[in-house]
Amino acid sequence: MIFKILSILAVIFLVYLVFFKKDREKSVKVDEEKIEDEMVECPTCGTYVSKKEGILSNGYYYCSKECLEKKKR
Repeated sequence: MIFKILSILAVIFLVYLVFFKKDREKSVKVDEEKIEDEMVECPTCGTYVSKKEGILSNGYYYCSKECLEKKKR
């Protein structure tokens, strides 16, 4: 009797692993791909800005046009 119950539980667990575990792995990979933007420090004021939003000039990322102009002086 106990062997039958353990067998049924094992089969249910294997079905769970086969059908539902793959879906969770895919969702984790999607979340990792979303985080691809990097934060860099503005050399003028020290504020952190994302590379997508920063202004690139001479290999440095600036947080605003004002910081870029201050650095040029």
